[in-house]
Amino acid sequence: MSFDSLGLAPALLRALADYGYTQATPIQTAAIPPALAGHDLLAAAQTGTGKTAAFALPLLQKLSTSGQTMTRRPRALILTPTRELAAQVHENLRDYGKHMQVSATTIFGGVSMGPQINALRRGVDVVIATPGRLMDHMQQRTLDLSGVETLILDEADRMLDMGFLPALKRILVALPKKRQTLLFSATFAPAIKTLAMEFMHNPREISVSTPNAVATLVSHQVHPVDASRKRDLLLHLLAADSRRQSLVFSRTKHGADKLVTFLNASGLRTAAIHGNKSQNARTRALSDFKSGRVTVLVATDIAARGIDIEQLPIVINFDLPSVAEDYVHRIGRTGRAGMEGLAVSLVCHDESGLLHDIRKLLKQDIAITPIASYEPSAPLRLDAGAPRPKQGGGGGGGQRQSRAPRQGKPAGSARPNGYAPQGRGDHAAGNQRRRSNSRPAAKA
Repeated sequence: MSFDSLGLAPALLRALADYGYTQATPIQTAAIPPALAGHDLLAAAQTGTGKTAAFALPLLQKLSTSGQTMTRRPRALILTPTRELAAQVHENLRDYGKHMQVSATTIFGGVSMGPQINALRRGVDVVIATPGRLMDHMQQRTLDLSGVETLILDEADRMLDMGFLPALKRILVALPKKRQTLLFSATFAPAIKTLAMEFMHNPREISVSTPNAVATLVSHQVHPVDASRKRDLLLHLLAADSRRQSLVFSRTKHGADKLVTFLNASGLRTAAIHGNKSQNARTRALSDFKSGRVTVLVATDIAARGIDIEQLPIVINFDLPSVAEDYVHRIGRTGRAGMEGLAVSLVCHDESGLLHDIRKLLKQDIAITPIASYEPSAPLRLDAGAPRPKQGGGGGGGQRQSRAPRQGKPAGSARPNGYAPQGRGDHAAGNQRRRSNSRPAAKA
């Protein structure tokens, strides 16, 4: 459907035309009209289908036609699970609203609070924030949420996965009860619907894909390999086209850094993005990848949200994710905006059980193709009892990341799980997860 038929303002249509966007995606077609009408929305769509525009366009139109900002009282709040996604949403708002007088700022950890406080004092229409740093500002009373008319929860499923549910509830309680709430997610777990029913008003439910669906234009390949030869096989695949932008997923931060060292030493321009990197380093790595100065970006799951490149041709799972649903999010980085994509997984014997989980989730077989000279010493097992890596371990050459268990908060502590103290960046401190096979909480 054409954007012209969705009731959008001329200034928005002009901005969309500037970027060559004329036809709305299914989630945009379904979500924009009820959002413009002021309804609460509970919207699900697979990654890469244009969810950001589905909430950004009606938000911009509402803000541009309903008066001016009040000092230190933003009128809209967008919550995202990671810093990278917050920055990406901010960039999209700036692009779509370039012919409008709507101001926005980002609030996330890993950087000084000073510039954020100054921006809030000047007054902005939209705050795009991660829950941890937003809690910091609420604690220090540097942010007044009493004027919020629209709340948007982006990637709500990931925020719950990261342990932010207690923080979300505290933020939601601080907002005006009379508001419009839009919740967007790639999946609708029961916990998300429970959250929606508690804090939303008769939401319209929209779903344009089956749960955990992947883009139909993404092809899947599995290359079995011994753990000791994974790095060599990865180099072999990347060297076949060293100019191709490739996103590589590692299960651990330590494993990601080791891969970067290995690939850079092999002549490939490589950078890493994960929770232990400073915000400046993460921003620089992502910028270099988008511009082509870096051709290989090695990432962990926690840092992958916000990597939005329309023509990213390939995603490589150096390690399979510990939770099958994360496979859907990973490969959603390719096959976006109607482009074809390729998802390649390097799977060793100890990851056979994870591959079984992924195939079961997707309800489809994934071709298993050995690469000549890299054939594994034993075939993969694909039954329910297939082996799995030890908690925290990577599949590349037996890498292991030891970690002392987190200690719980003292009884009576006022800090919720997901709270990020000032100066330590935002993180997911909570140990609660909505799955029984919980992973260690990770920094955003």
